[in-house]
Amino acid sequence: MGEQAPSKVPPKALTAPQGKVSAKKPKPARPESRLAMVRRARRINRELAETYPYAHPELDFRNPFELLVATVLSAQTTDLRVNQTTPALFAAYPTPEDMAAAVPEDLEELIRPTGFFRMKARSLLGLSRALRDDHGGEVPGRLEDLVKLPGVGRKTANVVLGNAFGVPGITVDTHFGRLVRRWKWTEQEDPEKVEAEICAIFPKSEWTMLSHRVVFHGRRICHARRPACGACPIAPLCPAYGEGETDPEKAKKLLKYEKGGQPGQRLSPPPDYPGLPAPPLGAGGAQEPQEAQEAQEP
Repeated sequence: MGEQAPSKVPPKALTAPQGKVSAKKPKPARPESRLAMVRRARRINRELAETYPYAHPELDFRNPFELLVATVLSAQTTDLRVNQTTPALFAAYPTPEDMAAAVPEDLEELIRPTGFFRMKARSLLGLSRALRDDHGGEVPGRLEDLVKLPGVGRKTANVVLGNAFGVPGITVDTHFGRLVRRWKWTEQEDPEKVEAEICAIFPKSEWTMLSHRVVFHGRRICHARRPACGACPIAPLCPAYGEGETDPEKAKKLLKYEKGGQPGQRLSPPPDYPGLPAPPLGAGGAQEPQEAQEAQEP
């Protein structure tokens, strides 16, 4: 018989301890400190301010009463649909006294396009009568008075205070809530708790404009279902980067409103708005169905 061939097993394999793995486990990422989160949040706000220097409330209004009514109507629908509905509404009922005396069925018919029109009509009649009877026909400029009006909660009150009276406030709507959670600024779901935590991050002077910038970003780039990550100016600061489309060219196709070359939500936008005015009711508005879905998302 010939001589047995030498073993080809490497010497290290023969001497390595059995049952042990030599590779080291990767260290878990260090949790972000409160200070680091605040700094990142404020950087995001600065980036959004550069991206949307024209950010504004996307409801058409000419006075506090019109903004109050439009905000009540905006529940469970889009600002676009409200803006398409309010011209005829305010032509018929320009003041709280006029609306307080409205025939309910006539009011319901005018606001029917906004959905939930019977419930909203009751709120509008109730708040108009309260303004007429308790506030001299004027919209009050205090949070504690506004939230006592029928159909008016903190979100609506903050919209009116911030945009009609210049009183700073955070408006926690669907877009604002989901983005601040996506950015890890808060884990809260309750709107009042979200408001309190975000207020603690930013100086009071930033509250109103921060609300507009975040909502603008949520409607235009950071969508609920398919965020356009590849076209996002704050991608390096976002802990959720990659949840959406990261290819820049594909991401550009997801942009909405002025970022996508489409009309905005206001029929009468501010002079510095770079996009197109929205069409009046019955004249188009192809983006309405998708926006309506996002408006109703939790």
